[in-house]
Amino acid sequence: MKNRRAFVLLEVMLGVAIFAMGVIALGRCVNNCLSAEIARAEDERARLALENRMAEIESGEVVIEDPKTEELEGRFAGLTLKQSRTQLKVKNEKNEDILGLYKIDLEVDWNNGNEPQVKQLTFYVLRSR
Repeated sequence: MKNRRAFVLLEVMLGVAIFAMGVIALGRCVNNCLSAEIARAEDERARLALENRMAEIESGEVVIEDPKTEELEGRFAGLTLKQSRTQLKVKNEKNEDILGLYKIDLEVDWNNGNEPQVKQLTFYVLRSR
C-alpha cells in the first residue's frame, strides 16, 4: 500500500512539473506577442510621421531647404526626423533643363528597447519658381 501511495505522489509531481512547463512556455509566447505588437505600433507611428512630413512638403507647408534634423513632439515624441534634398539635373523631351525638381529623403530614427530602428522614405517634388 505504501508503494502505491509513493507511485501516486510521483505521478502527481510529474503532472505538476509538465503543467508548470506548459504555463512557462505560454507566458513566453504571450511576452513575444506583446513585444511584436509594440514593435508593430512603433513602426506604424514612424510610418505615419513620414507620411505627414511628405504631405506637408507636397502641399508647400514645409519649405524644402538644406538638410535638417528635428526631434518630433506630441504623438511622435521619441522619434527623430532627418530631412534632406537633392536637386536633380534632368532634361525634358526638348532637351531643356527641368528646373525645381528635387529628390527628398526623409528618415525617422527611434529606439525600440535597446535596438535602434530606422524607417526611410524617398520621393520627388517639383517646385516652380
